Amino acid sequence: MIIAECGFGNANRKLQIRYLKFEFRNRPGGKDSRMAYLLNFVYCLLLILALPKLLWGAIFAGKYREGFAAKFLGRVPQRRDEAPCIWLHAVSVGEVNLIGTLVQRIESTWDGWQIVISTTTKTGYDLACKRYARHTVMYCPLDFSWAVKTAMRRVRPNLFVLAELELWPNLLRYAGRLGAKTAVINGRLSERSFRGYRRIRWFLRPLLAQLDLVAAQNETYADRFLALGARRDAVTVTGSLKFDGAETQRDNPATLRLKRLAGFHDHDLIFLAGSTQAPEELVALSVFRRLAEQHANLRLVLVPRHPERFAEVASILDRSGVPWQRRSELSSPTGPTERKPILLVDAVGELGAWWGAAQVGFVGGSLSTRGGQNMIEPAAYGAAVSFGPNTWNFRDIVAIMLEAQAGVVVRDEAELLAFVGRCLDDPIYAAALGRRAQQLVRSQLGATTRTLERLAAIVDQPTQLQPSNRAA
Repeated sequence: MIIAECGFGNANRKLQIRYLKFEFRNRPGGKDSRMAYLLNFVYCLLLILALPKLLWGAIFAGKYREGFAAKFLGRVPQRRDEAPCIWLHAVSVGEVNLIGTLVQRIESTWDGWQIVISTTTKTGYDLACKRYARHTVMYCPLDFSWAVKTAMRRVRPNLFVLAELELWPNLLRYAGRLGAKTAVINGRLSERSFRGYRRIRWFLRPLLAQLDLVAAQNETYADRFLALGARRDAVTVTGSLKFDGAETQRDNPATLRLKRLAGFHDHDLIFLAGSTQAPEELVALSVFRRLAEQHANLRLVLVPRHPERFAEVASILDRSGVPWQRRSELSSPTGPTERKPILLVDAVGELGAWWGAAQVGFVGGSLSTRGGQNMIEPAAYGAAVSFGPNTWNFRDIVAIMLEAQAGVVVRDEAELLAFVGRCLDDPIYAAALGRRAQQLVRSQLGATTRTLERLAAIVDQPTQLQPSNRAA
């Protein structure tokens, strides 16, 4: 610290000007400072390059408009008391749902701890506000050093937890500087991601070495984290939280309410295509139209992955000529009362409950280039589950499902038509497929307990852990 004194005329006043002199070679943390400046430069450059897309999304899709102060300045809600705090970062809708069981267990076993949940996307933020209304929910700051430093000082977490894999250097660095323990839970590294990360292993190694815990989903992922530089004493295998978060009872209150709302009857055959991307809605619609000729009680439920596509899918249904209705109209007093054969679920966060109404399911993002979506939820309900061949995001789960004959891969519209048709014509086949899927999910439960045990250990938190009874 250098102090300069300046005199101002006859007033004899002195102004003390304090500023930091960054001496990178002699000052502790100088290397970190250089890295922070470099990262800020790279982030600014990427932001400039992405600006046209961001503006387009903000103007025409309503995206990126919220949370500016939190994202760019770190102006997140400030904690006032000194209670211990866990900050859980869940990027979007999938991760927000993923941490549900963990949040419940922390609430019931970590006495006095405050829970702060951050997310990146608007849909994730809206869902988190709805699901975790008792806790502080905020947008996560972008990884600019000034934003991260401000946010960390306002939240003051004792434990900073990233869901799956969100390794932002400044977030981790400033969490560590404030004395917070850092962890990755439900960690996964696909083969594709691993190949890419190996090219920058020189950069990732010190970052991963900072982590106090890497709770990986399986041994393969654990080995990949170790190969990239995570400490051996920090890496452990806990299983996938996705299994613990899955509801297994079809008569749960949320599903029953939605079935009543939609007017579903016990004799209805529900074919649900969930988390769909273009052109999967067209494929599912074509399959439905061909099979509805032989099965008058067949109904189709479409749940697009992204809210900004609701209008696009609605236009597809309008052009089809088949009667349909929106989920948002079902709760309206002036909405339609007539039962329609097709339902478009234009709501966020309900897919898990809608799966409980389906006898036959197709999990989207798998005929497109998305890499697949969560197929555990329909499997947990005992639905006959199908998905396309492009499921690298869930490769390990798909592998054990196929090994247990608990799911079916359909490569195109013709194979989906054959699968759904067989399930409708042969209920015994569909029931057996669903039963194996549900048994598989139940056999994988327990990741939440193992994860919470490891988190408690790194913060010396005594906790009475009780096994989850979700599948009981």
